[in-house]
Amino acid sequence: MNGIYLVIIAALWLTIAYRLYGSFIAAKVLTLNENRSTPAVRLDDGRDYVPTNKWVTFGHHFAAIAGAGPLVGPVIAAQFGYLPGTMWLLIGAVIAGAVHDMVILFASVRHDGMSVAEIAKAEVSKVSGFCASIAVLAMLVITLAGMAVVVANALYNSPWGTFSVGATIPIAIFIGIYLRWLRPGKIQEATVLGVTLVLGAVFVGPYVADSWLAPYFTFNIKQLSIMLAIYGFFAAALPVWLLLAPRDYLSTYMKIGTIGALTLGIILVRPEINMPAFTQFVHGGGPVIGGPAWPFVFITIACGALSGFHSLISTGTTPKMLTNEKEILPIGYGAMLVESFIALMALIAATSLQPADYFAINSTPAAFAKLGMQVQELPALAHMVGEEIAGRPGGAVSLAVGMAHIFSRIPGMESLMSYWYHFCIMFEALFILTLIDAGTRVGRYLLQEMGGKIYKPLQNPHWLPGIVFTSALICGSWGYLVLQGNISTIWPLFGVSNQLLGTMTLAIGTTVLFRMGRGRYAWVTIVPMVFLASVTFTADYLNIVNIYWPAKNYLLVTVSLIMFALICVVLVDCVRSWFRLAKEVPASQGAEEEIEAIEATNN
Repeated sequence: MNGIYLVIIAALWLTIAYRLYGSFIAAKVLTLNENRSTPAVRLDDGRDYVPTNKWVTFGHHFAAIAGAGPLVGPVIAAQFGYLPGTMWLLIGAVIAGAVHDMVILFASVRHDGMSVAEIAKAEVSKVSGFCASIAVLAMLVITLAGMAVVVANALYNSPWGTFSVGATIPIAIFIGIYLRWLRPGKIQEATVLGVTLVLGAVFVGPYVADSWLAPYFTFNIKQLSIMLAIYGFFAAALPVWLLLAPRDYLSTYMKIGTIGALTLGIILVRPEINMPAFTQFVHGGGPVIGGPAWPFVFITIACGALSGFHSLISTGTTPKMLTNEKEILPIGYGAMLVESFIALMALIAATSLQPADYFAINSTPAAFAKLGMQVQELPALAHMVGEEIAGRPGGAVSLAVGMAHIFSRIPGMESLMSYWYHFCIMFEALFILTLIDAGTRVGRYLLQEMGGKIYKPLQNPHWLPGIVFTSALICGSWGYLVLQGNISTIWPLFGVSNQLLGTMTLAIGTTVLFRMGRGRYAWVTIVPMVFLASVTFTADYLNIVNIYWPAKNYLLVTVSLIMFALICVVLVDCVRSWFRLAKEVPASQGAEEEIEAIEATNN
């Protein structure tokens, strides 16, 4: 199989899905109304509610949802072969992930930018709201820990990579100040300047690595984990325009530009996919993931097809930035499809490596030794990138090697593989750090919402002590989890928790549809919800009995059981509300709203 065929298939399929299915949901299911005032316009406070240019909002939203998941998940799932992951990425994103993101973003916009937990409280019951709050907060901590582990594994003992990634933080602050005070409104000018500085950080990296500065940018995994938590604190506490928005915006250009370059590289190089369609590990026993392809391919790929984490962004920062309801289609549905395409490109890059080399990178040395495989191109690849790349599980390094390998085969690029590798590491870290900063900020919002019920001043989003306290608490929580675990324990927990949250969010979104009188369209959320529930409940059970309990990791057993119980409570409560609302809210109400929306649009 040649990678170019998958690129063509994915581009056509996702484009058609956006034009047909996405437009159907926007027009018929949600009836988006461009004349309806959004929370960002009505509640503009210059700090959290800020009417923002559509493309800047898209950049922020895409950067925030597209963390390590679409890069790392498909790469890890390649253990099962290229076909299972490819099928779920293309089908799951269209009928599950993009629908999930779009519906809950719409719900939050209609609820003044409320969190998914507050929406559950308003639409379902106080019990569901409470359970959703706890589940969301736990899921957020687990997600941020999982993302931080991936970054730490990719950057430890790498002064070039650490410098290049670290430089993006002051660059983002400078661009934020530039747009706020120095050159307000000059977005194109700031974009060119910011992207140029970010690229410059990559090319300066080797000089830093070879200079007296190298020890100051060389850290072990523990040190990097602590530094990431500190970064998350400032990203959550500082005004959104100063660090989070400009960094996410610049990162989006890097992300889409890099994926565009990778797509072009695949077209020019036409790499063969060396991983078979199915490997011997589809039934379990693999060195990267111990469980079978069903159900672990779904929870491992996670964000590339569906991510419960996205609901935290779609009900966190993004609804507080939208200036028009019509933007929900490109931002809610479109950004998820772009993420799916990125995930497929990552899968192609990783599977273009020789299978033995792939497993040598993504397995511990002891696990790889048991496979009886012989590495093929790995020693030469390690020499060309100038880093030790074997035994670095987590997916980030194997993806960077695969991407650099493709880029270096473009005529005239053969001697630049080291640059390409470190550029790709920075590219991956940008993905992940934008998730960490937005996710930590959302965690701050959640803690302030929940804590305000105990101590009222915490509800004030402008109260500085409350901002500092909640930001520190959320960072300390996920930072502690990072220091206690590793990729093999945290990622399966993240995958299950992520999909459980997605299942819950689809159930809440379904309730919103019934309350709007759109019960006849509820199948768009019920079908993916039922499928995800069956997959995720199975994976949760297997995680507990096959991984956590044998390892006597009772903390993860407890967390898994609590998450399962919380989600079950919300699901049962939602189903009960559907039957009640189906009787109480006539379908004609939804039809009348649809007519009003169409008339408003025409006027």
